[in-house]
Amino acid sequence: MGSFKLGGMTFGSLFKKPETLLYPFEKKEPYAGQKGHITNDVSSCILCGMCQKACPCNCIKVDKASRKWEINPFMCVQCSSCVRACPTKCLSMDGAYTPVSSAIYCNDMDVPEKDSDNNTE
Repeated sequence: MGSFKLGGMTFGSLFKKPETLLYPFEKKEPYAGQKGHITNDVSSCILCGMCQKACPCNCIKVDKASRKWEINPFMCVQCSSCVRACPTKCLSMDGAYTPVSSAIYCNDMDVPEKDSDNNTE
């Protein structure tokens, strides 16, 4: 009886669209709430370091002296702890897949100085 069921599934799949995609060439649309990778809007980042403290895998490095924010996407587990901990809400989860890479890299971002002068003319 099991072989008839297996034969029916096999025969039925001959006329259906394939379930899999050729990933680097064909990309699936992200569904709502999908966790892809962390993005930082550096224009509103204050380098407080709360994201670094909240990260359970220590993939975020914040250096106030050199005004750099760095994330290692290969260590990140997409838990969104840093997004929830950010007081300025400059971190967000981008639903797109992380690009294919043949080498390990870190995303370094230079955070610009905040203009503290309110020049009103």
